[in-house]
This record gives sequence, C-alpha cells and structure tokens, in this order.
Amino acid sequence: MASDKARFSNQINIRNKRASFEFEILDKYVSGLVLRGTEIKSIREGKVNLQDGYCYFHGDELFVKGVQISPYAQGSYYNHEGGRERKLLLKRSELNKLRAKVEEKGLTLVPLRLFLTDRGLAKMEIALARGKKLYDKRESIKDRETKRELARLK
Repeated sequence: MASDKARFSNQINIRNKRASFEFEILDKYVSGLVLRGTEIKSIREGKVNLQDGYCYFHGDELFVKGVQISPYAQGSYYNHEGGRERKLLLKRSELNKLRAKVEEKGLTLVPLRLFLTDRGLAKMEIALARGKKLYDKRESIKDRETKRELARLK
C-alpha cells in the first residue's frame, strides 16, 4: 500500500507554464503549504490552477494568493473555499532573504509548480522573478521556434 501511495504521489506535478513566459526566473525555492482537509484531496485529483497566483508578505509570513484549488466533489459543509490565500512554510532565513529581494524594484514571487512528495506532502515551488518586457517575450518565442526546427532536422 505504501508503494501505491508513492507511485500515485509522483504523478501530481502541476506547472504554471505562463510564469516562464511572463517572467525572468532568478531563483527558485521549495516551500510547504498550510492546507485544509479537502484541499489535499482536490490536489490529488489534479484540480489546481496556478496561472494567476502570486506571493506576498503579511507581517513576517509569506502567503500565496490567486491559486485556485477547486472544491472537493465529495466534500460536505467542511469543504474549502477555492481561491483562499494559503500560508507558505519556509525557513526564517529564507523568508528574510526573500523579503529583502522583493523590496527591490521590479522583483516578485510567483508559484511555478505544485507537487506531492513521496510522503504525500504538498509542496509548492516558488520563484523570485522579474517581469519580462514585450521584446523579451518575442525573443523567447524566437528561441523556442529555433529549438523546434533544430529538433526536426535531427
């Protein structure tokens, strides 16, 4: 039974594909999440949307907002709100470093990926990022197309 749980948890890997297009990723961190009971069941079903998510500091704590975890279908009145903000769990030294960098001009924290560990814990990979300009986006599209053409020629 434990091997089934490990095998199942490796399948959950929800990515924010727009983040790499919209932002220049500078640094990545893996953090834990504070979840309610039915939220982890919805994550195991893969019903998560990271597209509009962003992280912010409130006091000394880091929260993620805009991440949509759909309500659990079999949940009763204990079901969770889909778009509520969730606390991220990082070490104090990492939080202090991130706060100092976010206060710089033009840097933000965006969620990149939500996954389950082998133990069944939900983790979120967040990135310290800088927003891309329009010409940077055009350049990344051009790079992607040239890689595709080279792969076709091989």
